[in-house]
Amino acid sequence: MRNFLALSVSALVLISACAKKDAPAAPPAEPTAAAASETISAPRAHLDAMRAQIAIVDMAPDTSFLTVEEVRVVNLLNEAASLMSKIYFQQVSEQNPAVRAEIEAGDNPDKEILLNLFDLHFGPWDTLDHDKPFYGTTEKRAGAAFYPDDMTKEEFDAHLKAHPEDKDAFMSGYTVIRRDENGALKAIPYSVYYKKWLEPAAALLNQAAEITTNSSLKKFLALRAAAFGTDDYFDSEMAWMDLDGPIEVAIGPYETYTDGLFGYKTAFEAFVTVKNPQESAALDKYKKYLRDMEGNLPVPPEYKNFRRGFESPIAVVAQLHGGGDNVPGVQTIAFNLPNDERVREAKGAKKVLLNNVMAAKFDRILAPMAGHVLVPEQASLLMQKYMGAETLFHELSHSLGPGTITRNGVETTVSAELKELYSATEEGKADVMGAYNILYMMEKGEMPAAEKENFLATYFVGLFRAVRFGVNEAHGRGAAFQYAFLKEQGAFAVDETTGKYRLDFPKLEAAISALTAEIVFVQGDGDYDRAAAFLNKYAVLDAPATAVIASLTDIPVDIQPIYKERI
Repeated sequence: MRNFLALSVSALVLISACAKKDAPAAPPAEPTAAAASETISAPRAHLDAMRAQIAIVDMAPDTSFLTVEEVRVVNLLNEAASLMSKIYFQQVSEQNPAVRAEIEAGDNPDKEILLNLFDLHFGPWDTLDHDKPFYGTTEKRAGAAFYPDDMTKEEFDAHLKAHPEDKDAFMSGYTVIRRDENGALKAIPYSVYYKKWLEPAAALLNQAAEITTNSSLKKFLALRAAAFGTDDYFDSEMAWMDLDGPIEVAIGPYETYTDGLFGYKTAFEAFVTVKNPQESAALDKYKKYLRDMEGNLPVPPEYKNFRRGFESPIAVVAQLHGGGDNVPGVQTIAFNLPNDERVREAKGAKKVLLNNVMAAKFDRILAPMAGHVLVPEQASLLMQKYMGAETLFHELSHSLGPGTITRNGVETTVSAELKELYSATEEGKADVMGAYNILYMMEKGEMPAAEKENFLATYFVGLFRAVRFGVNEAHGRGAAFQYAFLKEQGAFAVDETTGKYRLDFPKLEAAISALTAEIVFVQGDGDYDRAAAFLNKYAVLDAPATAVIASLTDIPVDIQPIYKERI
């Protein structure tokens, strides 16, 4: 899981990072369909407005503390990260290379900005505006390139009903679905389908493993390289949890956000980072409360999950390079991995905070937003440290609540049952449960209760940051249902003259508790229809929220970090 909220941690020394955005991917060896031939593009004014939504930020961290050996390892990992971008470029759409080549070879007077935006969004669709095409008229497929273009949900489900022996392969996060020579659906392992890029990526990881003298990093890199050829990531995920040292790297297929059809298929990505051990240690005190946080959830015992491990290491890092799903569109500021429930139950999950990305977002986006959202006397309550705290507790809360569940007498997982609805429910859950747990930490004396209103104001403004990503995106949709639920509970009022919000702090605190319980029930029951009804009711924005969002035109929606290829 990842966090896009633009937050920062006051306890952390703000570090900058360096690395350059990956080049677009090479064309796939065998594209499954012809490239789009439309040459219609959005008006230049619209393209300029799109470009202005995302601020370019040069990242330049201090990496002087790394040894010569560590620099060599990082540069090899950067190369492997770039290969994740090549795979993800194909996972978004196998027509991407041909469409980009068409733009480059054409005579459109807006060619330069079209290519810039194409590379920014990994395709001709505006990821900040419901994936609307800005070049051509082809709609983005909900299932991206994980499934045949002409496949429907009904055909997929019908195939599994007729061939139950295919269920594991078809629902695997590590296969693509294609048609055989007779037109029937079949599953192809990632290790086979993306072999062109996975083999050289594995070679780079093995080379880095041979160089490093850090035993934990050596073990992870070797196991992850092997997993690229076997599609069995369990051992390498377990090894990743034990990484210890200045280099913190996550690389491989992780998140399912790109699969909007079922939410089964994982996207390749990479985070190459370096860790600040002192700052990570300063936040470690909170992880000792994970079991207590689970026990404190406002739900009956049967909805609490003590099966997961509570090891939960926390790493505060500076990002040096990104790859794949980590590169285009909205930038991740923190992530909580692995997503494999078997690993979570055995060892918990690791929370990684990308401090330099958070700092850039706070400076460019979050700080100026408060005056647009809240009445002046409440806008002044925002505190940077609670933006950081919400990020951390969002990630901690991914490790809490239902995971493996039993439905109709069969053991399953929340993600398998809620399918494409899971990501939105999980991101919203982590937000509101994170807020609930910060309030709990104030009760425990780990945070100052006198600053409760500062925190609540900061949390509320953060919801507007997320909904700017669009209510079709998981984090934006999760923020939207929080907003609507809080409204229903009377947690705020809108000033009729200014359109700004006035928070009722006691009601807001009570609403956070009520919503935490409600979303745990939705997930714990594993009822797809109930989850759909919940999102249909609450994941919508009213006129006042839409007006506030429209007023934020002077503030970028997100940032585009520019990283170096080599440090």
